[in-house]
Amino acid sequence: MSVKSNTVNTVLGPVPAEDLGVVSVHEALLSVLPGAQYAVDVTLDRAEVFETLAARLTEFRAAGGGTVVDATGMFHGRDVRLYEALSRTTGVHLVASTGQGPEELLGGYFLTPQTNPPTPWPAEKFAGLFAREVDEGMVVPRVERRGAAGLIATAATRTGMTATDESLFRGAARAALRTGVAVSLRHGHDAVHDLDVVLDEKLPADRVVVGGLDRRDAVAAGAPLAVARRGAYVALDHVGGTDADHLTDTERAALVADLVRAGLGDRVLLSCGATGVAKGHPGNDVPYAHLLTAFVPLLEARGLGDEDTRRILVENPRELLSVR
Repeated sequence: MSVKSNTVNTVLGPVPAEDLGVVSVHEALLSVLPGAQYAVDVTLDRAEVFETLAARLTEFRAAGGGTVVDATGMFHGRDVRLYEALSRTTGVHLVASTGQGPEELLGGYFLTPQTNPPTPWPAEKFAGLFAREVDEGMVVPRVERRGAAGLIATAATRTGMTATDESLFRGAARAALRTGVAVSLRHGHDAVHDLDVVLDEKLPADRVVVGGLDRRDAVAAGAPLAVARRGAYVALDHVGGTDADHLTDTERAALVADLVRAGLGDRVLLSCGATGVAKGHPGNDVPYAHLLTAFVPLLEARGLGDEDTRRILVENPRELLSVR
């Protein structure tokens, strides 16, 4: 189903990359903590979910947004039919992702518990799983495949990459090489180490985005600059967040300005890491539109011009998401 040209895989099919407009690259639409769908105290009213997400996406479009990327992967509530309806209704392009991780959020099937001791799936098996979701369509469990995934998303364990995480990362890189879509990774303890695992599979650096690089520990370690200098994209993806683990928006805007001044503006991507609807966990209740209504003015106050913001919000994500 993927098309190897200057197009992007959206839930409604391939669209020209130039049509994406402003892109928020690391968001969540419907985010369900695995297992929450079976909890008696969790409700999943599809009409209510649709209404809430449609309002948030409409607000994003009214603020000047064009595309939202759901970077949650396969098993965190992804609902391709729902996303198709939302895209048709709101006019916002939606890019859904395949992939999974970190290890602690994998189901036992993917940990091959029949071995003693349990061993992870090999990278090649993960590669096949992810590649099929790009080439043949994303799975609607036990029913069908619908739409090509536009991104391969994976994550490492926060305290450090495990053997299973490494299989996931290598599998994601191999699937990206086969299908032409990019890899989005959330680093664990060491962003540069985790990026290098993917690059070791010979995936070009400009086909990788490293998320969570506005975490305070990553910034203190110099990871944003190091990742950008390797040629990968730096995702500062907690815009609007207020938790102590991440920079404030003021600090984040200063970091963007520093990267631009260092000649690395073509490596920067932005998003809120927002959760449109969360089930089974608190989520991140920041409007998708916050990126445009509140954060862009902070960039302008730091001296970034229209050309800089367009590169970061339009051109960089367009390059990343184009199928090659």
